[in-house]
Amino acid sequence: MSETIKPVINIDDIDYMDFGDGGKFQAKLGMIGPLIGAKKLGYNITRLQPGKAAFPYHLHHNIEEMFFIIEGEGVLRFDGKEYPIKKGDVIAGPTGHGTAHQIRNTADAELVFLAVSTLETPDVAEYPDSGKYAVICGDLAGGDPSKATFRIVAKKDAGVGYFDGESE
Repeated sequence: MSETIKPVINIDDIDYMDFGDGGKFQAKLGMIGPLIGAKKLGYNITRLQPGKAAFPYHLHHNIEEMFFIIEGEGVLRFDGKEYPIKKGDVIAGPTGHGTAHQIRNTADAELVFLAVSTLETPDVAEYPDSGKYAVICGDLAGGDPSKATFRIVAKKDAGVGYFDGESE
């Protein structure tokens, strides 16, 4: 571990970046993993304002996630059901079908949680509401999938045949 990286950081000392589409998907993300020298786990603090979610309803085929609610209240949508969540709750986001999940802030105050995930690649994520999928592989830059070596997001019905476009 580099001497410039300390293995501990306080969440009040994290820089937050805006994330989302500016509509119902809007969050402040504080990436922690790279700051504390994490190699195999991604860590971030997610801050959601009332009525917002950070990510669409999705599942992962290779990345497992865990969430710890630090403050606030909201709803976990998991495998088609909704569960109320509050400060102190621990949430599992296992891999595979039947594990689609999303955290939404349904309260009048900010919802803050720690998100921890494995950084296994490649990962395929599915988005049941929109019929999309994402393939993410390579260096995940400490947990930020937008900085992966290879990333594609497409509609599941937009595929082509295995030999399409091949000349030899």
